[in-house]
Amino acid sequence: MKMDTEQFDMPRYLSVLPLFSDLSQLERERLAQSCQLRRLARGDMVFRVGEECEAFHVVVVGQVKLYVASPSGHEKVIELIGPGHSFAEAMMFLSMPCILNAQALADTLLLCVTKKAVLGEIDRDPRFSMHMLAGISRRLHGLVRDVEGYALQSGMQRLIGYLLRDVQDGNVSNVGIVTVSLPVSKATIASRLSLTPEYFSRVLHELEAESLIEIDKREIRILDVERLANYGSH
Repeated sequence: MKMDTEQFDMPRYLSVLPLFSDLSQLERERLAQSCQLRRLARGDMVFRVGEECEAFHVVVVGQVKLYVASPSGHEKVIELIGPGHSFAEAMMFLSMPCILNAQALADTLLLCVTKKAVLGEIDRDPRFSMHMLAGISRRLHGLVRDVEGYALQSGMQRLIGYLLRDVQDGNVSNVGIVTVSLPVSKATIASRLSLTPEYFSRVLHELEAESLIEIDKREIRILDVERLANYGSH
C-alpha cells in the first residue's frame, strides 16, 4: 500500500465522506485532530469478538472482512467493507464489546474516529447525529435484505444477484457486456452469500456453460445481462 500518511490531508478526506461532508471546514479540522490513521497488513485483525469498541473505522485503502467464527473455526462473513465505507458505529454507540471480528483482506489503511470525538460533534451540532443514524440505518437495511435473500432466494439467485449488483435496476435489455471484478477470494464471497465454496464454483461453471458469463480468475464478464437476470428466476 503506497500512501504517505505523513502527507495525508485528514480534513480534506473527511470532506468527501458523506458522513462528514456537511461539517464546516473548522469542524472538520477539529474532528481531524481526534482521528488516527492505522496501517494493517493483509491478515491483520482490526478487532476481535469481546474487545472494547471505543471508535468506529473508515476504510481509506484496502478491504476489511467482518465475520463471526464458530468454536470449530468455521467462518461466516457478515460484510465486506471497501474504501470510503465505515463500520463499527453501532457497537461504539452501545458501549458494548465487539460482537464480531474485523480482519484486513489486503494491505489496508483505516481512519479511526473515537467515540469521544463523535459525541463532541453531536453536542456541538445535533444534526451530526442524523448522519450517524443514516449510516447505521443503511447497514440495517442491508442486513434485512440479506435475511430476505437467505429465506426467499435460492443459492443461484443470490449469486446472480451479487454479479448484477452494480447493474441499474429496471431495464437490462440494452446493457452490453459487463465486467465484474471480484474484490476478494471466491471462498470469501461464497461465505458472504451463505453458500459453500463448492456450490459457488459449480454455479459459476454452470453459468459459463450456458454462455452467460466468461470467467478469467477474478474477472467475470457478463455476456448477456438480460438472460442472466432471467436465468436466476427459474
